Amino acid sequence: MSGAVRRIGPREFDFARQVAVMAIVNRTPDSFYDRGATFALDRAVEAARAAVADGADWVDVGGAKFAPGPPIPVDEEAERVVPVVAALAGSGAVVSVDTFHPEVARRAIAAGAHVINDTTGIHDPAMADVVADSDATVVITHSLAAPRTPHPMPEYGDVVAEVAGFLRDRIDLARSHGVPEERIVIDPGHDLNKNTLHSLELTRRLDEIAGIGPPLLVALSNKDFVGESLGRRDRRDRLAGSIAAAVYCIGRGARIVRVHNVRETVDAVRMVEAIEGWREPAFLEHNLQPGDAS
Repeated sequence: MSGAVRRIGPREFDFARQVAVMAIVNRTPDSFYDRGATFALDRAVEAARAAVADGADWVDVGGAKFAPGPPIPVDEEAERVVPVVAALAGSGAVVSVDTFHPEVARRAIAAGAHVINDTTGIHDPAMADVVADSDATVVITHSLAAPRTPHPMPEYGDVVAEVAGFLRDRIDLARSHGVPEERIVIDPGHDLNKNTLHSLELTRRLDEIAGIGPPLLVALSNKDFVGESLGRRDRRDRLAGSIAAAVYCIGRGARIVRVHNVRETVDAVRMVEAIEGWREPAFLEHNLQPGDAS
């Protein structure tokens, strides 16, 4: 991994031995998982603060879902996300905004966002200009379709090779617009314009994506490939499968996991870190005499 130690907003991460947990907070009335439970501003801010209290290193705020649908006006999307960003100032967490609109990104960064999470992989090159003109990091995600448009029955010859090629091209694009590599994160885009077999293949061969260089983010939480792999599981019955997928991905090089279920995922991630010897146990007591742990 290139540049394993990264300063992102208020946090420094050593991605050679640390995994960041990114909590999802959506100010949308039709969000994939919570179906609008955090659409109200106070509920969104409350959920973000609760995620930080549960151990999230990072909060990702969204104002428009990825799925196909009518466009959300830029002003409306900004009005959804910017107040949440502002409310998290001083929280100690990295704050990102999930948007593909350069103007929304610009306003979010001005309000204090540390990261722009572009699930369209810099579909609009102006996004790279906005990021380059700031101190923000950008997440470059693989997807094929134009923003919020359907892409039925996607086909790939070799999904891993094609995703890797896309990400390399978009890294080059970002760098050509002045974004330094130390402010780039990549995401293979599980389920985004991909079917379940594609997402499973990406997971199985994730080390090939990690080998591109920048820190690798995976957004697996409660996705359809988890539900279909386990047997028509509803979105709220995919936690165990989501955690299993996250742990597997960490073993293949993922260092940021984007999740809905923060407390459970934090425990799974910290356990992996302890097993790997990247962090010490929280305390030592079992089969030790008093004073032995010191």
